[in-house]
Amino acid sequence: MIHDKLKPFPSEFMWGSASAAYQVEGAWDEDGKGPSNWDQFVRIPGKTFKGTTGDTAVDHYHRYREDVKLMAEMGLKAYRFSVAWTRIFPKGKGEVNEKGIQFYSDLIDELIKYNIEPILTIYHWDLPQALQDEYGGWESREIIQDFTNYAVTLFKHFGDRVRYWVTLNEQNIFAGLGYRTALHPPGVKDEKLFYQVNHHANLANASAIKAFRTYVPNGKIGPSFAYSPSYASSSKPEDVLAAENAEELNAHWWMDIYAWGTYPKVAMDYLVRKGLAPTMESGDLALLKEGKPDFMGVNYYQTTTFEKNPLDGVSEGKMNTSGKKGTSQDTGIPGLFKTTQNEHLERTNWDWNIDPTGLRIALRRITNRYNLPVLISENGLGEYDKLEDDDTIHDDYRIDYLQAHLKAIQEAISDGVEVLGYCTWSFTDLLSWLNGFQKRYGFVYVNQHEEGEHDLRRIKKKSYYWYKEIIETNGENLPR
Repeated sequence: MIHDKLKPFPSEFMWGSASAAYQVEGAWDEDGKGPSNWDQFVRIPGKTFKGTTGDTAVDHYHRYREDVKLMAEMGLKAYRFSVAWTRIFPKGKGEVNEKGIQFYSDLIDELIKYNIEPILTIYHWDLPQALQDEYGGWESREIIQDFTNYAVTLFKHFGDRVRYWVTLNEQNIFAGLGYRTALHPPGVKDEKLFYQVNHHANLANASAIKAFRTYVPNGKIGPSFAYSPSYASSSKPEDVLAAENAEELNAHWWMDIYAWGTYPKVAMDYLVRKGLAPTMESGDLALLKEGKPDFMGVNYYQTTTFEKNPLDGVSEGKMNTSGKKGTSQDTGIPGLFKTTQNEHLERTNWDWNIDPTGLRIALRRITNRYNLPVLISENGLGEYDKLEDDDTIHDDYRIDYLQAHLKAIQEAISDGVEVLGYCTWSFTDLLSWLNGFQKRYGFVYVNQHEEGEHDLRRIKKKSYYWYKEIIETNGENLPR
C-alpha cells in the first residue's frame, strides 16, 4: 500500500525505551541477590568479548534515580525493564528477598513520579543458577510451577502500579542459543532437548498469563517474540517454499502457541517424523489455550532471506559476535532452508540486515494472522559510538535507523495495524551479552568499557535530543 496521507500516531502512543536487568543493573551479588545462569556462564573463559561480565554492567542498581531523571528530561512515556528473578528469589524459590522487592518497588515509584509507564518484563534470560543445578532449569517441567510462583509474587507486589507486563523475552532466542548453538547458557547442543525446553517455556508462559487474570484483572500481558520475517531469495518456487518452511518453524511455531495454544501442523508433522517433537502430557494443550495474551510483543531487528537447502546442504554457521563486518556465515536446516545475504539491504557491523520495511511487514503479518495489538518491545541499532573531546556523540546513523523504522510503523498504522507503543533498545548503553560494551545501543552514552578508566558517566547522545523532539510532537515531524 502506498498512502497519500499517513494516519497520525495515536494520542496515547507509548514512546518508550527498554533494558534488561542483567545488562544494566550490576550489583550482581548485593542485597541478597543469588547467582543467575549468566553470572556463572560469563566466567567461562572465551564466552564473552574480552571476558566481560555483568558484575557492574552500567550500575543502574545504584544509579536508577539518575537514569529515570534522564528519561523524564527526554519526556519518555514508557520504560520497559526486567526483574532479576534471583533478586526476588535468590534460589529461584522459597523465601522472598525483601530487598529485591524494595528495589523494584522504588524503581516503579520513581517512574510513576515522572509519569513514565512502567512495562515489567518477568523473565529476560537470567535463570536462577540454583534451579539449573537442581533440575536443569527449563529442561524440567518443575520450572512451570516455580516460574508461576515467581510471577505471582510480582503480580501481588506490583500489580497495583504496573499495567503492562511481558512474560518471557525472546523465548526463541534463549532456548535456541542455549540448547541449539550453545552460545548462551547452559551451553548445550541438543535439538530434541531444545524443543522440549521450548515446550516447558510455553507452558510456563501460559500458566503465568492464566494467573495474571486473577491478580491483575485490569492489566495487559503478553510475551515478547524476536521476530525476523522470512523472505524468499528469489521467485523460484523452491526458494519461496524454503521461506515458508522458515516462517513456519522460526515464527509460527512460537506465535501460534501464544495466540491460539496450538502448534502449526506442518511444522509438528516434520518434527514428529524427525523424532524431535516435544513430549506432551495430559492437560498441556488445555493450559496453552488458557494463556492467550492481550498483545503480541515484538522485538524486531532484521529480516532474514532464505533459499532452497538440499538434504546434504548447509547446517550450522558462525554468528558474528566480534563486530567485524562480513564474518557471519549462512546457516540452515538441510531439506528445509538456508539463509543467504539479501543484496538489497545494508548490514550493520554485526551483519544484521537493516530493513525498516521488514518491520511494517512483520506488523501486518501479526495483525492479519492473530488479530492482536502489537507492542514493539525492542528495536534499535547496535554500533560503535565515539565520544568526542567535547563530550558529544554524533550518532546520526542511529537517528537515521530509528527514523526509518518509525516511518514504517506509521505506515503500518495507516495500513490498519494497532500498535500500542515503541520501545527502543535501549535507553542507556548497556552490556550486550556476548559483545561486551563495544556494541552500543543507547540514547545515553555510559563511560563503561573493558579496558582503561570507566567512571560510568552518563552523556546524552545526539539521538537523545532527536527522540525528545519526536516524543514532544507525537511523531508529527517525521520526514514524509
